[in-house]
Amino acid sequence: MADIEGEKQFRRLRTPRSAAVAGIVFAALFATSLVLVHTALPADPFDETPWVGTGETRIKTALVLAPFSGIAFLWFIGVIRDRLGDLEDRFFATVFLGSGLLFLAMGFVSMGVAGGVLAIARHSGSSADEIVYFGREIMLQINHVYALRMAAVFMISLGTIWLRTGLMPRWLVVTTYVVALSLLFVVTFSLWTTLAFPAWVGVISVYILVTGRRATAEATRTASG
Repeated sequence: MADIEGEKQFRRLRTPRSAAVAGIVFAALFATSLVLVHTALPADPFDETPWVGTGETRIKTALVLAPFSGIAFLWFIGVIRDRLGDLEDRFFATVFLGSGLLFLAMGFVSMGVAGGVLAIARHSGSSADEIVYFGREIMLQINHVYALRMAAVFMISLGTIWLRTGLMPRWLVVTTYVVALSLLFVVTFSLWTTLAFPAWVGVISVYILVTGRRATAEATRTASG
């Protein structure tokens, strides 16, 4: 029995080639949830709150999509770390991982506030309206001020790692820095600003997916030749 256990061989876990699709899934789901929430919110916080009818349906849909986008984002982080491998620097990796998790946590908190606001909005009365206004502002502040800045730190740390290791082309690193600095210093509640981060994640995921398939095809040709 001991000999059999001693002869056991453990295989090294490998990241699935299709794991890069997680970033594309995150980009699609997160962008969709953002659009749904923003289109349901009034432009003026003191306008009549459109949480009933079509507005309520959009918020509910966004609340359903948000957890799945978060799961996909965790997979995306895993893909990035797997791609770094032994080249991962502890300092920048800590900043990269910490900012990514903080961004995800703030996104969940924001959606939780949206769910609470939706529940409160079903009640009538001025006191309920004041709570709705307050919840809306908290949600926007978390998303546009804090979460976006964590996304910017996530991108800057990752761009620095790519620049030092050469894992990504220079044009992609420069694009990462430009988008990150825009998110870091531009304070706005515009929907287009929040969509910049999922768009960037989608571009990175497509690049990783395409280059990964090319590398696999070349390895197959080399082995067969």
